[in-house]
Amino acid sequence: MNKLSRPTKEKFVLDLLAWSFVGLLAFFVRIDLPLLEHKRVIAWYVVFGVIPKAGLLYFFGLHRQSWHKVGVRDLYRLGAVLALWTVPVYLLNFVLSGWTLVPRSVPLIEGVLAALALGGLRLLARVLFERQSVSGLEAGTGKRVLIVGAGEAGTIIAREMIRHPASGLQPIGFLDDERAKAGQSFVGLPLLGVVDALPRVVLETGANEVLIAIPSAPGRVVRRVVDLAREAQIPYRIIPGVFEILSGKVGISQIRPVSLEDLLRRDSVKLETTEIAGYLEARTILVTGAGGSIGSEIVRQVARFAPTRVILLGRGENSVYLIQQELRRTYPELETHAVIADVRDFATLRRAFERFKPEVVFHAAAHKHVPLMEENPWEAVFNNIQGTSNIVDLCLEFAVQRLVNVSTDKAVNPTSVMGASKRVAEFLVQRGAAKATPNQDFVSVRFGNVLGSRGSVIPLFQEQIKVGGPVTITHPDMTRYFMTIPEASQLVLQAGGLADNGAVYVLDMGEPVKIVDLAKDVIRLSGFEVGKDIEIVFSGVRPGEKLFEELLTAEEGTSSSKHSKIFVAKEASLPINLDAQLEALFSASARGDGQGVRAEFKRLIPTFRDFIAV
Repeated sequence: MNKLSRPTKEKFVLDLLAWSFVGLLAFFVRIDLPLLEHKRVIAWYVVFGVIPKAGLLYFFGLHRQSWHKVGVRDLYRLGAVLALWTVPVYLLNFVLSGWTLVPRSVPLIEGVLAALALGGLRLLARVLFERQSVSGLEAGTGKRVLIVGAGEAGTIIAREMIRHPASGLQPIGFLDDERAKAGQSFVGLPLLGVVDALPRVVLETGANEVLIAIPSAPGRVVRRVVDLAREAQIPYRIIPGVFEILSGKVGISQIRPVSLEDLLRRDSVKLETTEIAGYLEARTILVTGAGGSIGSEIVRQVARFAPTRVILLGRGENSVYLIQQELRRTYPELETHAVIADVRDFATLRRAFERFKPEVVFHAAAHKHVPLMEENPWEAVFNNIQGTSNIVDLCLEFAVQRLVNVSTDKAVNPTSVMGASKRVAEFLVQRGAAKATPNQDFVSVRFGNVLGSRGSVIPLFQEQIKVGGPVTITHPDMTRYFMTIPEASQLVLQAGGLADNGAVYVLDMGEPVKIVDLAKDVIRLSGFEVGKDIEIVFSGVRPGEKLFEELLTAEEGTSSSKHSKIFVAKEASLPINLDAQLEALFSASARGDGQGVRAEFKRLIPTFRDFIAV
């Protein structure tokens, strides 16, 4: 037997003494039993049980339970240990009833008393600990926290605050709009009203901080609470959304300031994990652009579904290295390979396909900066079109089961070179789908702007705020769709599981957001006032920009899919003489002829409107 530390030794001894004592007590509880006549049987029964009881306590590690944090699972484990003693002893006593002289009911009585005694010790320890914690908080040492959300996350975080007074957080009550909860208390704390009562409750209770504890709440709810907290002139923080706490754990360490992603958060995406696992589990997965913001998140999501190995293909060695190291930390059992390659380099790509023989390919490598591609249109052609052509050809040659091409809403009625290049990339995937065998599926997934991705508008705003402003916006009516990186990546995986060869999937982007409203939120979340501390100025629409993005061309329309957040664009016909037109496009790009590139795009895509802002 390993040496026990002093606290565990004390708990072990207390459990053994209590369990042995209730064996004696069971005889006293037994009605009409002449105890003096049975003293030898009683002594024999109690002494006989000491060693096996000690063995059970030690083997199942009950002395290692944290009594002041005891939970339901701990009590289940305790019950299982008691049953392992009570049931066999009862059955043995029943079989040998003529020999043991122990009343048949005694083992059962002992089992009930033992559950009460040993369970009571743990609950008493927890009650005393929490009372001590609350006493410390009532002494005025903690920040008074008003929790918005009396659901599971809110009660867990309140309990954590009570258990850890050193955190300096004192929960004083909850706000919640659910009528069924009115008048109730949770973990000993009252429900103080609905969310709209926040300013009044802050005044009445002297709260020092508001904590938003609704992980599944959409952005409009978070924004509403933030606005009320600003009205009450009280600081506010939040616990992460569902994408950040997939582990199911909620703790004090996860409390953080409200971010822009919280204000734009939408209803959580419910994934059909069986459908996704069906084409990812035990497969070799290749991700192009694996070091990018979207590609790296796709890699993280793929790793959750137990693939055989993941091939990280990208041009930037440092970003590919970082995501590979992250995977080795979080999924050490997963085989990963880094391939530093440019999707324009067919020979290098072919060697990678020949070596690893991927079964599923996610194509996320692309140039996506609209203004930069306006200045360098040939680069958009070579990277976004030639690169996609290479990937499609290799997927056909090596019988890849699933190709998922990451596209954009800027491919619809494009006004930019970048958008036009992504529309042509969709054509190439659609043409590859027509050549695919029955067991292959080639699809494109189209979505809008992704918060936090490289080159997004948010980092630009933050940099401008750091230097005191102004924050520049091209036009007061500029509007965009937004998604978070995890949400977009998960829906890409889900769309890949729908397996409708040749489809262009359109993700539900929710409601479009005005960029000026976005800028105001960033300024406020940075602790400044719009117009007072930081100015907003309008600089004019840049070449290639639209005021409003579209997710469908006029001729497409959508049909629903099996997933509520994913729609299928009705298949549009491919351009006539696509190969010849592509050859002309590549020729203009090789000459560095920007106007020629735009002219060829116009021939390929009749809805392409060069340099027009609408």
